[in-house]
Amino acid sequence: MTIIMRDEKSSKTPIYFWIIAVLALCWNSIGAFDYLATQLQLDSYMSQFSPEQLDYFYNIPTWAVAAWAIAIWFSVLGSLGLLLRSRRALGLFVIALVAMIASTVNSFLLSNGLEIMGNGGAIFSAVIFVISVLLVWFSKAMIRRGVLS
Repeated sequence: MTIIMRDEKSSKTPIYFWIIAVLALCWNSIGAFDYLATQLQLDSYMSQFSPEQLDYFYNIPTWAVAAWAIAIWFSVLGSLGLLLRSRRALGLFVIALVAMIASTVNSFLLSNGLEIMGNGGAIFSAVIFVISVLLVWFSKAMIRRGVLS
C-alpha cells in the first residue's frame, strides 16, 4: 500500500497565483533592465532617447536614483517572494511602492520630467503605480487566503 502525502500548502495555491507571480517577475525584470541600462548608460539602449531626455536621466539627483533603485530591486524581490510563497512579498512590495512614489515625486513635481517625457511618460508612470498597488493588494489577499506564509 502506497501512502501519498500531499503538501497542504500547494493544494490551496490556485493556478492564477502562479500566473500572476510569473507575470510580476517578468514585469519587474523589465524594470530592472531599464534601470541597469540607464545607470550603465548602455549606448544600444540610450540611443532611443533625445538629447534632452539623456540630459534628464544623467542628472537625476542621487536620492531619486536611490529611490528608483529601491523601487526596482524590492519589486523584483517581492516577485521572487511571491514565487516562494512568502508573506514577506507584501512588505517588499510596500517598500517598493513607497520608493516608487518618491521617485515619481522627483520626476513630475520637483523636476521637469513631465516636460521632458511628455504625457506618455506620465501615463506609463501611472501604469507602474497601478500595477504596484495591485501587487500590494494581491500579496495581502494571498496572505489572507493562506497562499503566502
